[in-house]
Amino acid sequence: MKKILFLAFMISTISLIGCDDKETLLDADKIPAEIKTYVEKHFPGKNILQCIKDVDGLEVSYDVVVEGGYKLEFNRDKKIDSVKGVSKLPDSVVPEKILAYVASNYPGNYIIEWDADKTTQEVKLDNRLELVFNSAGDFLRIDD
Repeated sequence: MKKILFLAFMISTISLIGCDDKETLLDADKIPAEIKTYVEKHFPGKNILQCIKDVDGLEVSYDVVVEGGYKLEFNRDKKIDSVKGVSKLPDSVVPEKILAYVASNYPGNYIIEWDADKTTQEVKLDNRLELVFNSAGDFLRIDD
């Protein structure tokens, strides 16, 4: 009987987690201060056009659109994970070591996307070339 109750509890818990997917458009006064501070520092004079809090099971992220064609993604801790633009990203959003590598090896190009996860960082250049770096910013490879 205990096994059946435990199994029923686990199934209901998993079902609740799976049903918890939702996106919420945040009003300007509900945007986390960390996100506002990041945008003010790296995109001075640009306004946040939209901020969506995305809850997907136990994962939480914030998708932010900034004037000028920039899309930012923050994790649950409100730390930046991704910056994408239709034009050159501000140098301040890309780690210095990666900026130096791109400037040295691709002097005629600039970065339009930067993504980071636990082990790697990736940048996309304006010529659509994608470069992969480790978490410390050391070049690893060109992505296919």
